[in-house]
Amino acid sequence: MLESYIQEIPYLRLTRILQNPVEALKLMNDQKIDVAFIEINMAKINGLEFIKNIRTDTKFVITTAYREFAAESYELDVLDYLLKPISFSRFLKTAQKLRPAISAENQTDGITGTEKTFVFLKVDKKHVKIRYDEIFYVESVKDYIQLYTKAGDYLVHKSMNSIEDELPSDRFLRIHRSFLIAINEVDFIEGNTVQVNKKRIPIGRKYTDLAKNILLSDSD
Repeated sequence: MLESYIQEIPYLRLTRILQNPVEALKLMNDQKIDVAFIEINMAKINGLEFIKNIRTDTKFVITTAYREFAAESYELDVLDYLLKPISFSRFLKTAQKLRPAISAENQTDGITGTEKTFVFLKVDKKHVKIRYDEIFYVESVKDYIQLYTKAGDYLVHKSMNSIEDELPSDRFLRIHRSFLIAINEVDFIEGNTVQVNKKRIPIGRKYTDLAKNILLSDSD
């Protein structure tokens, strides 16, 4: 179930599913793992004991059917404690907690450590620098994408999945298989549509829960 939930969140990527804690420990020592979902009952070692023995910056989310370990888990600074059965709406709340930290960590320029603010895209024969804060939304057009920006429109030979990966997930949101929007440019939400720069854009059925959860998260 968690695997299918993770696949619905654009800024989460499933690396591995492991049953053996020794293999999990080796993986986490060998490569950077942002988030680990851990069961309390694991082979050979308790999930909480496993966390105590980790010396990485990995964030942990406990998944269990047992309430009694909640207090101890929070003493270990786990990000969240998910009780089974886990609904998608409950998982979304956890995903929202993960989002800022993952976005800030992964979206730097890799040279100075400062936040990247632009993307270069090939338009005709030129590589054009497009600032994130100039983009209104992106639309898929067959084998191309159309970027609508404050400086003009650009037709780029690139897939929607590719541009989604290139743009920071804390600033842009996929709301339809054919549309990616700048979160800060949303004028309003009405039903299953949003308005961006006077354009009404549909929210696809599979994106509805995530889109509304993110767009309305600061509205209370």
